[in-house]
Amino acid sequence: MLATTRLGKAYARDRWAVRHLDLIVPNGKLVMLLGANGAGKSTTINCFFDFIRPTEGTASVDEHIVATAPLDAKRNLAFLAETLAVYPSLTGIQNLTFFAGLGSSTHLKEAESAALLERMGLPGHAMHRPVREYSKGMRQKLGLGIALARRASNIILDEPTTGLDPVSARELLANLRCLCNEGAAVLMSTHDVFRAASDADHIYVMRTGELVAEFEGQQIAGLDVEAEYVRIAGAA
Repeated sequence: MLATTRLGKAYARDRWAVRHLDLIVPNGKLVMLLGANGAGKSTTINCFFDFIRPTEGTASVDEHIVATAPLDAKRNLAFLAETLAVYPSLTGIQNLTFFAGLGSSTHLKEAESAALLERMGLPGHAMHRPVREYSKGMRQKLGLGIALARRASNIILDEPTTGLDPVSARELLANLRCLCNEGAAVLMSTHDVFRAASDADHIYVMRTGELVAEFEGQQIAGLDVEAEYVRIAGAA
């Protein structure tokens, strides 16, 4: 489970990137943080990984407060960024095997790495090719495979569908839904209101660092989320 309690980050006096943010991502749910660039989504994510220390409030992973117990908090946490940073000259399998064992006791055999990448939908012929030849969709499948290899039950993704074609985006979201069905808590930041409306279990809408609305479950299905988003997040 992921959560924030009155989370706030100020970079200067009276200039808050995030303020008074309360959110929760239960196990088995796909929660989306929706907002324009500058809304505070990335700052919130950085607090979960202790890249940024909050000015007030807390971010926690499985009830471990990140700022006071960062190693315990991050032990069961995986991340997929908008742009995956891996070794371009290594193959998909080599990258997965390397990063799975980095800082952990996970040591995958080649067959295990291949099985993980196959599960993420990476074609078999691509697994043995250098990652520099991958499309962005293929790189995101590799990244999700790396996250899965960590056996983390909490996964955070920062704008993972940006630049993906519709088919690749749909495949990525299908994989996330499978992970949720297995009990993972998944938090995904996005500015894609259509993706949020079609795939999220819960939507938190941010504007200029603050939570301005949230929608859940059946409420999303019966709502014109785009119109509501424009009305709320687009307000001056």
